[in-house]
Amino acid sequence: MTSPSSQLIARRRRLLGPAYRLLYEEPIHPVRGEGVWLYDADGRAYLDAYNNVPSVGHCHPRVVAALAAQAARLNTHTRYLHETILDYAEALLATVPDEIGHLMLTCTGSEANDLAVRAARVFTGGTGFIVTRFAYHGVTVAVAEMSPSLGAGVAPGPQVRTIGAPDSYRSTTGELAINFEADVRAAIADMLHHGVKPAALVFDTLFSSDGIYPATGIVEGGVRAIREAGGLYIADEVQAGLARTGSHMWGFERHEIVPDIITLGKPLGGGHPIAGMAARPQILAEFGERTRYFNTFGGNPVSAAVGLAVLDVIRDEELMANAAHVGAYLLEGLRGLQRHHEALGDVRGAGLYAGLEIIEDGKTRTPSAERTTRLVNDLRRNGVLVGICGINANVIKVRPPLPFSRSDADIFLERFDAGLGRLVG
Repeated sequence: MTSPSSQLIARRRRLLGPAYRLLYEEPIHPVRGEGVWLYDADGRAYLDAYNNVPSVGHCHPRVVAALAAQAARLNTHTRYLHETILDYAEALLATVPDEIGHLMLTCTGSEANDLAVRAARVFTGGTGFIVTRFAYHGVTVAVAEMSPSLGAGVAPGPQVRTIGAPDSYRSTTGELAINFEADVRAAIADMLHHGVKPAALVFDTLFSSDGIYPATGIVEGGVRAIREAGGLYIADEVQAGLARTGSHMWGFERHEIVPDIITLGKPLGGGHPIAGMAARPQILAEFGERTRYFNTFGGNPVSAAVGLAVLDVIRDEELMANAAHVGAYLLEGLRGLQRHHEALGDVRGAGLYAGLEIIEDGKTRTPSAERTTRLVNDLRRNGVLVGICGINANVIKVRPPLPFSRSDADIFLERFDAGLGRLVG
């Protein structure tokens, strides 16, 4: 007799087709979430150390209440006047530098990045974009071609150039800064050689898909180079933003550079689909003059109410400070484990975002995708959820909801230690 999970998997394949992917060798079937915990159909609890979508915790009561109250009152498209949309824009723009003056709302980070691409093209007159070698920026046609991490089946667009991410495990900060600028300048030169005018340098400010590289003092030269070439700097904050790093509300602030465009995504809604693009007013002045834009659901009253509730929870529950304190505690514990497990080659992170590099041995630092896959599935079997990132598929992504506590970190450390032991046991 087949299990309920097997039946669901078969039904999913039959109805949704083959393009979707499931996490883990034994996919989980969550039916309820609360805080940093997910519960499956059998009532088993899983510590969620992976999901940034429910940024303030699964099913936060204040977020759920805001959604229900507004949905019961009104939800409509965005071409009518509504105070809540403006209240939300005001609150969100108050968290970014004064140079960023306008906000356009979408439903997904993919839409936000696609809109940023359009705005950059209009403002600069360019069509060339520079991204990192294993970046992920979304699934529309335009940004999928700027997302090498989607795999060989989605080739980079002909006007896209890729550069290396700052691998702080294998190079010094000084080398990384020199290489980053040199790579950007080489990409610009190649574009110009082929008659392509640069439009923008786009990167996730923690280089999440590339392997999570939180070092600072690296990107200034590259940003300067793209601006000298007439292009823009677009900061993709879908993963790094909204208090996750603990030290700042947005990841780009750690680099002490104000972007020209900021793209925002899934954490904004705490589980509800809301995203957006914030930009310097002169960019949107040009875009608005030359282009009509309309998004039926982006910034609808329910989404705006949810977004406001998320910002209120982050403030009232001091979740940025929590990300700083618990993140530091977690990283300290992980570095302690590193001394006892050679397979744990590097521990890097900022706030509640850590990249744990799994290797074959400490001398060569050879990436081990096989060990990483085994460890992630071992953790899943033992009630802890994490992900995998990096061009070699050997970096464990630890990115829990922001209310993650020290006691949650202790559970994670205990089970991660045990899992590392089983790798060589």
